[in-house]
Amino acid sequence: MLLSEAERALAAARVEAVQMGVAMAIAVVNESGLLTAFMRMDDSEQVAVPLAQDKAYTALVNRLTTKELGGQCQPGGPLYGLQNNLGSRMVIFPGGVPVWRDGKLLGAVGASGGTVDQDDACASAGAAALSRP
Repeated sequence: MLLSEAERALAAARVEAVQMGVAMAIAVVNESGLLTAFMRMDDSEQVAVPLAQDKAYTALVNRLTTKELGGQCQPGGPLYGLQNNLGSRMVIFPGGVPVWRDGKLLGAVGASGGTVDQDDACASAGAAALSRP
């Protein structure tokens, strides 16, 4: 993923956050899970910073949204307990979305700072901006 693409994802996610009136931290990771771009909006919570990064990482390495993953990690689910792996980097609540284009995993977007639905909407907006060339 190019820096210009990651910046496009940040911009789209930020627009979504502004429309909702929520201060977010937004992270974009590349196909290797490395942080490519990051934004912390004024007045966002400090805890949102590592959460946004970990949500993006989780979505990438699992090739699923963190919302979908959370459902599979519930007691009795096929991935129950997964969140206890990778040094506590796994986040299993909404706000992390992988970015796919033409069947190829390009990276992921993570957002944190609002409700889980707001986080998911922001990350989804960022990912959608990259899903098309």
